[in-house]
Amino acid sequence: MQQVPAVEVDGIRLSQSLAVIQYIDETRPGPRLLPADPVKRAQVRMISDLIASGIQPLQNLYVLQKMGAEKVQWAQHFIVRGFEALEPMLKQTAGKYCVGDEISMADVCLVPQVYNAERFKVDVDAYPTIKMLNQTLVELEAFKVTHPSRQPDTPVDLRA
Repeated sequence: MQQVPAVEVDGIRLSQSLAVIQYIDETRPGPRLLPADPVKRAQVRMISDLIASGIQPLQNLYVLQKMGAEKVQWAQHFIVRGFEALEPMLKQTAGKYCVGDEISMADVCLVPQVYNAERFKVDVDAYPTIKMLNQTLVELEAFKVTHPSRQPDTPVDLRA
């Protein structure tokens, strides 16, 4: 589909964010992004899927280009709709992070989505759990260096 992310790792080419994240999680040492507990793992997947499939694709550059002058309103509508579903989920699952007190794939999905919300002038204050979690996450070094505003291909006007 000529979309990012796509990565070549271990001699294979993978695309789609969640597939890439899960492959790396399953094949590399270090803290796990998917909890061992099946309930927490299901919660992480539920939150990640909501963001990656239900909110984010509707703000892809290709979609926004098709929307023309209405692109900001389009993006805002679907971010708000998604955040209205996400906020009560996170109220139930959150500890220090999206699901309990360990960083998970859900956290990896949340930060760039909040960045998009801010970029499209969505009032994140209306979603206190999302806002609190994002504020906690963006203070962590791993999230600072990988933040969307700090990537080499980020347009100059969107850089941190």
